[in-house]
Amino acid sequence: MEQMTSEPKDLETAPLLLRLWRQYKDNIQILVIALGLAVLLRTFVAEPRYIPSDSMVPTLQKGDRLVIEKVSYRFRPPGTEEIVVFNPPPQLQRRGYAKDQAFIKRVIGEPGQVIGVGNGHVYRDNKTLQEDYIAQPPEYQWGPYIVPPEELLVMGDNRNNSNDSHIWGFLPVENVIGRAMFRFWPLNRIGFL
Repeated sequence: MEQMTSEPKDLETAPLLLRLWRQYKDNIQILVIALGLAVLLRTFVAEPRYIPSDSMVPTLQKGDRLVIEKVSYRFRPPGTEEIVVFNPPPQLQRRGYAKDQAFIKRVIGEPGQVIGVGNGHVYRDNKTLQEDYIAQPPEYQWGPYIVPPEELLVMGDNRNNSNDSHIWGFLPVENVIGRAMFRFWPLNRIGFL
């Protein structure tokens, strides 16, 4: 008695999709696994980002491409001097920025710290910050203000040309996507931040 199968015995008479599956199933499985891993890595571990403005000059130039790591802030809050990527807070969304439009700035103040700007300097808890990474000293007065709980004060390194906390207020920590960790483009500026 002949055993019945649902698959044709002869590969040439099988439908095209079945023939392709039989011929390339290992490659298709590897591709599906690779795509799944890429999505998981981008969502939870790291992702590439592009710098669209001059707000972080001289540290970051317009057109730089970075790797943003997303793991460390699951275990600790962002710290001062770290460069963070974040979704716009509600006050920027009310001004027309998309909820998922990423910004990049440096953390200057953590919850409970008193931050002020005046006389060309930024002050944290009444101490002048030594900021060798800025383009120019700030030409404005701001504060002093206490950084509220669960929020950060962030500023661009290009202090006089940055849409940052001195304009729109404090950043909820929950809006932080990750930390700028590595510049991979342009090649002549490749390296850790």
